[in-house]
Amino acid sequence: MDDVDLSAVSPRAWRLLRVAAGYEQRGVERAMDGILQAHVSMLESGSRGLTGDRRRLLFELYADELTDEQVRVLVAHF
Repeated sequence: MDDVDLSAVSPRAWRLLRVAAGYEQRGVERAMDGILQAHVSMLESGSRGLTGDRRRLLFELYADELTDEQVRVLVAHF
């Protein structure tokens, strides 16, 4: 899924990716060093983004739990 422009992923799509991957915000915090629940909340509300590296790690965490088609649909339509 290297072809996804993560800077263009909407806040709503980030939330849907997380939920579809089976993570709660606190679960993301436990699964990833350096990512706090507040970071996830701000990304999903659109009030603040993450650095490119952190965004890529978060995306990969979610994508590992989903099919490529699920990821593409969520990113493209939300």
